[in-house]
Amino acid sequence: MSFPDLIPTFEPWISEVRGRLIANQMLSEITWFRVGGPAQLLFTPADENDLALFLRHLPQDIRVTVIGLGSNLLIRDGGLDGVVIRLNAKGFGGTEVLDGQRIRVGTAMPDVKVATAAAEAGIDGLSFYRGIPGGIGGALYMNAGCYGTETRDRMVELRAVTRQGEIVTLTNADMAYRYRKSNGPRGAVFVSAVYQGFAGDSADILARMREITEKRESSQPTKSRTGGSTFKNPEGKSSWKLIDAAGCRGLKVGGAQMSELHANFLLNIDNATAHDIETLGETVRNRVRATHGIDLQWEIRRMGHFAPGAEVQEFLDGDVFTGAV
Repeated sequence: MSFPDLIPTFEPWISEVRGRLIANQMLSEITWFRVGGPAQLLFTPADENDLALFLRHLPQDIRVTVIGLGSNLLIRDGGLDGVVIRLNAKGFGGTEVLDGQRIRVGTAMPDVKVATAAAEAGIDGLSFYRGIPGGIGGALYMNAGCYGTETRDRMVELRAVTRQGEIVTLTNADMAYRYRKSNGPRGAVFVSAVYQGFAGDSADILARMREITEKRESSQPTKSRTGGSTFKNPEGKSSWKLIDAAGCRGLKVGGAQMSELHANFLLNIDNATAHDIETLGETVRNRVRATHGIDLQWEIRRMGHFAPGAEVQEFLDGDVFTGAV
């Protein structure tokens, strides 16, 4: 499947853009699941000003989707129309230690590198990022957290480029954070953020981070093609326990499988398609609903078009799919 090339329609202003533009770029190459169709246009801006110029000129009726490192993301097999923006470390990476146990970071930075940079600077309070796959942009959007701390507990302010191409600063309150959700300006692209930590000993923080690493690697399939935690935890309950009790640990559909190691991790084990993965997820939701009367909510972001004739409905009965066990 491919989309019409947008680039010729952006003349003459597109010549002012310094970033990289690729028509019909397969997104399976840049997502952790290694699935997904093409982006009609993939844009990697050179820097903040380049991003602002592009969005200022881009017609408002063209859809814009922002993706980070592609960790907590499922792109459907039909791909994404419009423009997909992906920030890279060259233009949106780096860290800067500020006064008062604060640190400014670019949103293309992996969470683990931010945790390490803060620890090495003697800033405590950000070590939880060692246990979260993906980048800071996604963490800001999803209010990522683990081990009792969430992004909203440490983020002071962030810098963003609006859909209209305006560079703005947003406070923690502006983001209206909730569990695994934010409510910032629609269409804004986060480019950097300032975090508030507290004084700590570098050696102690790094030791705790090693413990987080060991715990994560012993209990999660960190070296597999996965999107991280698949479903949000319902109030007062653990998704993995509900999934396990519903008999879904190790459940398969096509090339997709619920992890044997951690029942809330969905894996691409054998050239799965996005259709396999989403079908398996909805099959699990069906079985948890039937067993517990609870509707699990996806934590993984799903987006894009289904391939023609391969749509996925909610709450599927997994017994009807080849490969389901």
